[in-house]
Amino acid sequence: MSIQKTVFKGQIRRCYFMCVGIIFAFMFVGCTAQDVKNEDILWYRSPAKSWNEALPLGNGKLGAMVFGKTSAERIQLNDDSMWPGDMEDWTEPEGTQEDLEKIRALLFEGKQSEADQLFVDKFSRKTIVRSHQTMGDLFIDFDHQDISDYRRELNLNKALATVSYKSGGSLVTEQVFTSHPHKAIIIKLTSDAPEGLNARLTLSRPQDMGYDTAKVSVSDDSLLLMQGEVTQRAGKFNSEPYPILEGVKFETMLKVNHQGGNIEQGKDYLKLDHVKEATIYIVSNSSYYFDSYQDQNKLDMKAVASKSFDKLLKEHIEDYQKWYSRLDFQLTGVKKDSLPIDERLDRVKKGAIDLGLEELLYKYGRYLLISSSRVGTNPANLQGLWNDNIEAPWNGDYHLNINLQMNYWLADVANLGELNNPLFDYIDRLVENGKKTASKNFGCRGSFIPHATDLWATTWLRAPTAYWGCSIGGGGWLMQHYWQHYEFTQDKMFLKERALPAIEEVAKFYSDWIIEDPRDGYLISAPSTSPENRYLNEAGEPVASCLGSAMDQQVIYEVFNNYIKACDVLNINHEFLEKVKQQKSKLRPGFVIGDDGRVLEWDRPYKELEPGHRHMSHLYGFHPGNQITKANNPEIFKAVRNTLDYRLENGGAGPGWSRAWLINCSARLLDGNMAHEHIQLLLKRSTDNNLFNSHPPFQIDGNFGYTAGVSEMLLQSHEEGIIRLLPALPDSWERGHIKGLKARGGLTVDMSWSNNLLDYATIRSARDNKITLMYQGEAVNIEIKSGDVYIFEPSIKEN
Repeated sequence: MSIQKTVFKGQIRRCYFMCVGIIFAFMFVGCTAQDVKNEDILWYRSPAKSWNEALPLGNGKLGAMVFGKTSAERIQLNDDSMWPGDMEDWTEPEGTQEDLEKIRALLFEGKQSEADQLFVDKFSRKTIVRSHQTMGDLFIDFDHQDISDYRRELNLNKALATVSYKSGGSLVTEQVFTSHPHKAIIIKLTSDAPEGLNARLTLSRPQDMGYDTAKVSVSDDSLLLMQGEVTQRAGKFNSEPYPILEGVKFETMLKVNHQGGNIEQGKDYLKLDHVKEATIYIVSNSSYYFDSYQDQNKLDMKAVASKSFDKLLKEHIEDYQKWYSRLDFQLTGVKKDSLPIDERLDRVKKGAIDLGLEELLYKYGRYLLISSSRVGTNPANLQGLWNDNIEAPWNGDYHLNINLQMNYWLADVANLGELNNPLFDYIDRLVENGKKTASKNFGCRGSFIPHATDLWATTWLRAPTAYWGCSIGGGGWLMQHYWQHYEFTQDKMFLKERALPAIEEVAKFYSDWIIEDPRDGYLISAPSTSPENRYLNEAGEPVASCLGSAMDQQVIYEVFNNYIKACDVLNINHEFLEKVKQQKSKLRPGFVIGDDGRVLEWDRPYKELEPGHRHMSHLYGFHPGNQITKANNPEIFKAVRNTLDYRLENGGAGPGWSRAWLINCSARLLDGNMAHEHIQLLLKRSTDNNLFNSHPPFQIDGNFGYTAGVSEMLLQSHEEGIIRLLPALPDSWERGHIKGLKARGGLTVDMSWSNNLLDYATIRSARDNKITLMYQGEAVNIEIKSGDVYIFEPSIKEN
């Protein structure tokens, strides 16, 4: 293959980008109403029949689910801080270092079942029920009749939901957005009916086991108020009932500005009376964010209600587009935009391939992260921030054995790197709290982080079984996000002040945690599990604990390795670093190939209880880690494929997030058609009509994991100094382009392809770089200076 390259410098480069800018300017100026079809839109012919059909909006902290009903419209509301209280006696269990030694002794004696039970008894708080909760609902009772020309849509380019229909021949429209700069939910209602709009506005919140959770009233100045406190009367701690009667306090405030007609005021409602146009402003604050949350509401409402809907919408779109417009992805093929999303999904379930839907689902993942994770908010939880329950599935909390991490796989590569900040803020809290748990329960230095936690960042184990909850790998997995963010940004200040201190605390814990295995002299994690999976011991019992699971060994190796590399970058050298280097060299390998050619999941080749288990934790070092590559580890690379094939042959990847993981793994295997097969299965089996990922029920990690997986199919930079272009392009993606993908090393990549072959790639660098570009098995070494652009044009243009 011959390679052509162009590096634009100085005036030539500036002129080039000026021309490109002018071209794009004319493109945008030329956009008219007829170009709306080119926007990224989810649309439907009917209102949502259930919550999983409603359309999500969010500004990171506040969320809304728009149903689009024509009679009793429901807009379900969320706040990411709606949690029951942090109870003073919910602290570490009684387990000590002596108990830990007893568990290890049982494992050395082959008594895994007893070790499992002692692990749970001494170190776990067992079943916990303390859930993220709904903020409540806004109901708009129109009682419209004789409906025609109905359309409900979510515009991803504008983060705007719109409902339009005719009632008795008169047009009614509803527009809703959730503004980050204005900290509010804004709704505009219009009607061209001569009598205008007549509707009753009410706020409500579900009861907690028959008890009211909020009080609704109307103030003297016509503000509709909902005030309450989050409780969990069905709460559990240590698998025992523990009613939580206090929690985050909140106030939701609603105001209406109108044209024509009147606003009537009831005891607990507002009524639109022959109103031609109404703008509804909703602000909400809680005691989690503000001591004087009610005063903050007044400030927020005063600021937002003084502006027109059009001005608010313009400022909202400008803010949102700073994130969304950074990346553009197009799959050129037969579009079906004339069909609503539910009908398109139905076609896919019957065997059709819808490239436009695959493209839209990618963009939807970015939209959802922008909407549920902004600087200063909490990180996206199991459902992002959208939840209509008092007791959400799995508490709607933070699971650290893949789920929270998968939420942020897309952030750096999909050009949303700053949206990692809520995750890092949260991890910092965990690291600090985990120091107490590490010392008190395990007699270790550093910080211990469990497999699951919640808003209050508790760090004690929680699960009634060892296989589900007694995992020690969560902390190390989280540290990967610090290191990878540094790799993408090359921000040494971030590495020094944010990443390294956290990684060091977790490295200290693992350094003290590991022990020597008398069977072979390696250093191992013990007790050790493979998240949520079990094997059969010699007695035929299903058990979880072992002496160094594949995942734990891979995680600890990665933490040690990244800690060493971080210290090298920052020119740090001390006694603990030398200890970590020595321990790393003595760790038992995390990748051991069994006689059947698969990667062993536990310390020995035990019989699996669930050969098709949903987790693929023993491949952690392959993905999301980067320990295994085809070039450097061909035998293990092949074993990874064998492992995945075996999982799938036995019914694996049932939940949506698991299927998303398979897309990522398939991309790392450089198999685009395999990845596309799992994309089809994700759409067929695990995608709701509003494109939410279904476990079932709804879990947002599958949405985020999908977007990360498609990014891996198009660009890979996990191998040191290597950028792979279109490494896993499926046959069905014949033509397309992507602009704005990020690669490690501070690189931004644009690509266009046709006939399944790369036309060109444009690489912009924020720093001086020496990299190897890989495409179709060929390699080219390039040097690129900070601020320069490299254009790669392969000579092969046809198969």
